[in-house]
Amino acid sequence: MAQHNQLGKEGETAACNFLIEKDYKIVERNYRHRRNEVDIIAMYENELIAVEVKSRSSTYFGNPEDFITATQIQSIVKAIDAYIQKKDLDVEVRFDVISIIKINNDLNIEHIENAFYSF
Repeated sequence: MAQHNQLGKEGETAACNFLIEKDYKIVERNYRHRRNEVDIIAMYENELIAVEVKSRSSTYFGNPEDFITATQIQSIVKAIDAYIQKKDLDVEVRFDVISIIKINNDLNIEHIENAFYSF
C-alpha cells in the first residue's frame, strides 16, 4: 500500500477514535453513493455529521483542510443527501473537517465544526 494511502487510513481511524472520545456515535465509514463519498458519518446529539478527514505528513504546502476543493464539497453533499434519503432521516446536517498532521509518530488533530455548508 502506498504511504499516503496508509496515512489516510491511519488518519480516518484516529479521527473516529477522536470523535468517539467526544461522545459522537460513528454511523458509517467511507459511505459511498455512486462516485461520491463521505469519510465518516456520525451522530452527535440530534445532528447528522458528515466528516471529511484530511491527513498530511507536513504543512509545507499548507494545512490539510486547505486541500478540500469545491468539487469535493459537492461530492460530500451529494453522498450525504443520498444517505439521508436511503435511511429516510429527518435530521439537521452539519459538515465538519478533521485535519490531521503526522510528524514522526505524533498526530496533531484539529476538529473544524461547520467547516462548510451545502450549496
